[in-house]
Amino acid sequence: MLEIKNLHARIVEDGTEILRGLNLSVKAGEVAAIMGPNGSGKSTLSYILAGKDDYEITEGSITYNGQNLLEMEIHERAAAGLFLAFQYPLEIPGVPTMNFLRTAMNSQRKFRGEKELTTPEFIKLVKAEAAKLKIDMNMLKRPLNVGFPGGEKKRAEILQMALLEPKLCILDETDSGLDIDALKVVSEGVNALRSPDRAVVVITHYQRLLDHIIPDSVHVLSKGQIIKSGDKSLALELEKKGYADIIEAAA
Repeated sequence: MLEIKNLHARIVEDGTEILRGLNLSVKAGEVAAIMGPNGSGKSTLSYILAGKDDYEITEGSITYNGQNLLEMEIHERAAAGLFLAFQYPLEIPGVPTMNFLRTAMNSQRKFRGEKELTTPEFIKLVKAEAAKLKIDMNMLKRPLNVGFPGGEKKRAEILQMALLEPKLCILDETDSGLDIDALKVVSEGVNALRSPDRAVVVITHYQRLLDHIIPDSVHVLSKGQIIKSGDKSLALELEKKGYADIIEAAA
């Protein structure tokens, strides 16, 4: 589903190179965890996949479901089923969450040539998915993420993901700022979306998220490259020993 080959990328503003020959392959149905120390390029990778224009690709390729992802605009990537859950979800004052969700869903459906949802259809869907994530419907009448605690912002974002039903879900440090209860609820929401035709890329510092979202593969990112890959046991090794030994061995 996702194939990244020899990807090099730098920050447009100052030319700092962040990714230095990154290679990664993620199959449909797979949950792939990306782990690494601060500054290794984890969030940069997620932003590039989503199409953020703060970065320049200087070499390499990204193929998504047979398409050249780098040639697609942000809205085309979203309509093709790519979803990024931010580490710090944005607040949008003045835009009720329900309005935002309905606009997002119908925009994608329209782009794909599908029939837009009626109000009753939309509300039925939202109520069902919100209940699974223990989200109060009154919260969805408020402006998107404005005044939401960290855990509620993450739940609202997982709700967006559940409603949009993306093919490739990228979770950029979704566990950041979550208490134990919120982490469990959010993880259950992500696990409910696992399917043979959907891939999930989980970007995280810590093993604790991977206790709830069990990965099929774990990849260690350091200085813009994947330096080691393995199964879920690799995450446990990192939790016990840290990154230093693996980074030193790859040097």
